[in-house]
Amino acid sequence: MAKDQHQIDNKSKRCPWAATDEVFHAYHDTEWGVVEYDSRRMFEFLVLELMQAGLSWRTILLKRESMRAAFAQFVPEKIARFREAKIEKLLQNPGIIRNRLKVNALVNNAKCYLQLEKEGSDFSAFIWQFSAGAPMDNAWCTQEQMPSKTELSDLMSKQLKAYGFKFIGSTICYSFMQAIGMVNDHVKGCDWR
Repeated sequence: MAKDQHQIDNKSKRCPWAATDEVFHAYHDTEWGVVEYDSRRMFEFLVLELMQAGLSWRTILLKRESMRAAFAQFVPEKIARFREAKIEKLLQNPGIIRNRLKVNALVNNAKCYLQLEKEGSDFSAFIWQFSAGAPMDNAWCTQEQMPSKTELSDLMSKQLKAYGFKFIGSTICYSFMQAIGMVNDHVKGCDWR
């Protein structure tokens, strides 16, 4: 059955990380691993991965709508204009991840995103170059087989850092690659495989 034919329900066989928690069902069933080429949408996923570092993904999903409102719908042009007073106000908002380093990195990364565009590099094309523009299909039997980073995520992290991106280590890059469908890490037996 194709991904878009699935209905979100409790009868489907999902990846183990999403199998028992209803908070994860919609994300797993409709977003995670779905190929995404839209630069703006990809930037949102990058922001979420940055915010997740050291925290549970469940926390991020529960705060996602509040973060979307606080972070100007994840529009890089708006985020890049955040000044210190705005950041201070954001850090008082219990609906977001109130980590100064992460919020500062978010603003910095929005500026880097815009700089890439100014130099003629579409963010999507820049990211998808690491897989030659096509998703890579992994065939893990278990979740434990999945790496937390790869040589490719190491390279992505290194290149993003070279452009000035912050809070963008290899593990964050690999999670980002999973989120945007650059790698298909749905395990064997998952209905979304």
